[in-house]
Amino acid sequence: MREVTVLGAGLAGSEAAWQLANRGIEVRLVEMKPTKKTPAHRSADFAELVCSNSLRSDELTNAVGLLKAELRKLNSLIMKSADKNRVAAGGALAVDRYGFAHDITEALKAHPRITVIEAEADAIPEGDVIVATGPLSSDAIAERIAELCPDSDLHFYDAVAPIVTLESVDMDSAFFASRYDKGTADYVNCPMDKDEYLAFVRELVTAKEAEIHGFDDGGVFEGCMPVEVMARRGVDTLRYGPLKPVGLKDPRTGRENYAVVQLRRDNAEGTLYNLVGFQTHLTWGEQKRVFSMIPALKNAEFVRYGVMHRNTFLNSPKLLDRHYALRSEPRIRFAGQMTGVEGYVESAASGMLTGIETAAAVLGLPFVDFPQETAIGALSLYISGGSVGDFQPMNINFGIITPLDHRVKGKRNKNAAISERSLAVIDTLITEREVLQL
Repeated sequence: MREVTVLGAGLAGSEAAWQLANRGIEVRLVEMKPTKKTPAHRSADFAELVCSNSLRSDELTNAVGLLKAELRKLNSLIMKSADKNRVAAGGALAVDRYGFAHDITEALKAHPRITVIEAEADAIPEGDVIVATGPLSSDAIAERIAELCPDSDLHFYDAVAPIVTLESVDMDSAFFASRYDKGTADYVNCPMDKDEYLAFVRELVTAKEAEIHGFDDGGVFEGCMPVEVMARRGVDTLRYGPLKPVGLKDPRTGRENYAVVQLRRDNAEGTLYNLVGFQTHLTWGEQKRVFSMIPALKNAEFVRYGVMHRNTFLNSPKLLDRHYALRSEPRIRFAGQMTGVEGYVESAASGMLTGIETAAAVLGLPFVDFPQETAIGALSLYISGGSVGDFQPMNINFGIITPLDHRVKGKRNKNAAISERSLAVIDTLITEREVLQL
């Protein structure tokens, strides 16, 4: 029987299972929820977004926008659900996290070639297997992975931002707008004057943090830096980061404020908003106290406080090939953040590539070998050997994609040209590679 076992139904595992099943392969999808959850999980559904609800930019002048476009061309389940469950977020693609996960779960459970097994994976099964248990893998499977993957005790810390109810935001102290009037006015902007900002930073840098074993500021992935850690870098760090007022004119004054906290819609109904860039590991009491110093949030109702957790990833350049297969035992493949790809879309992309290339191996077809001219290929080539020095998680970026062979004036124009070339390469692969035509 043509069968593959997928361990874990996060973004990567869900996408891998979908790609395999759509190519006629029987899939055993093993997921420990709802029987067991990690501290970061709330829902019983697959593909749960535990941090932000944003999949970042949707524009082709941005590398993650290109990666999304490639996934759409390759029939991504993650992107189908994201597009269906989109919520207003200017130029970004943000989703209703509950509808997003629900639709993915229903699609996988309804697929005739996918058998869902609700159990904790505690061993690597025989046969072809994709390990997508995530950076929060349970202890049992983490021990098996450690046995397979020496030098894999690498980690970073990931933080989650709080969510508040819109009705509890003081709109007399806030306004709707998108930066530079880009798109519709989808963000709630909470301004602070100089004195309010300085008082906020003073309290933030001395606020009590929750205890996390082994935590140190140097172990935080830059893209998930807690707001209090950023604040310690200097009094103006936040004003040049997540609280930058540039491009946001206050309609009450016609001027930019000293600092602005942005809230992004978190559900389809528009009743919940998350604090953009406010990942934190402060205690819950301190989050309430300090974040309520923001004038518009003085009476905010927090429906979820920020939390922090340790993410473990593999030393992939030593362990994995361009198909995310274990060099020492190629029947075992990995996907998702544990491989060192960072971000929701990147995790889905690794699951897609692993699913497609595993299908090719099982069916006896040539591999696609996505080239470095594509975002999905550049990411796999980076984690399998393209990094230099100490390996660290990586978001997709134009720096790891093959440059153009001609000069294009202007960064946005150059990025747009790279995206146009990349999508043309994907179109060619679809017509040439049999496994992409199934």
